Amino acid sequence: MVAQGFTVDLNKALVFQVGHLGESYQEWVHQPIGGKESPRFFENDFVEFLTRTHWWIIPLVWLPVVAWFLSRSIVLGFTVVEVSEMVVLGIFVWTLLEYILHRFLFHIKTKSYWGNTLHYLLHGCHHKHPMDGLRLVFPPAATAILLYPFWCLIKSCATPATTPGIFGGGLLGYVMYDVTHYFLHHGQPTSNVVKNLKRYHLNHHFRIQNKGFGITSSFWDKVFGTLPPKK
Repeated sequence: MVAQGFTVDLNKALVFQVGHLGESYQEWVHQPIGGKESPRFFENDFVEFLTRTHWWIIPLVWLPVVAWFLSRSIVLGFTVVEVSEMVVLGIFVWTLLEYILHRFLFHIKTKSYWGNTLHYLLHGCHHKHPMDGLRLVFPPAATAILLYPFWCLIKSCATPATTPGIFGGGLLGYVMYDVTHYFLHHGQPTSNVVKNLKRYHLNHHFRIQNKGFGITSSFWDKVFGTLPPKK
């Protein structure tokens, strides 16, 4: 656990330690610890509480929001079938965004103090402690911040009447992503499809971390050539 003369003490709050690793942070954060315990991030109990989210909070908070956005498109004159098509389009857009965020933002290379610290909060903690069940899904407050640019993106490409439906579909895609991600780490799949998806994702964590950036599907890895080798 020693890098550039600095030792990370796993028994103390981690967030303001990892920045001191400098250029060695990338190597350190990609050496996963397989235990299911939740390490402490902050000394302050309230801030620490905000970093921990149970998986069921995600559908509980966001599915009613999805329903509201879809109802807006129906109120604006679209049929249920037409709104369903918007949902499919929104989910498709989300899968691409899921891939882009994971590959280019969550796996950005950092070496400065604040760069390492922010990356650890965003995604590094998940690679260091991949089985931490309380930090597998995004806290709703963080999601709400990220949803604003997603809304602006959809609004710039769609009509005012179709924007709510497509955005609702994208938000539903996000909910599916977070719940699927949790299940891939902690569930016990019985179907071969989900077993293969779990193997594909855990391969990203424990074997080849610069490949396999999809979560709900390997489709975009196949498109962009980042599918990990089978052996």
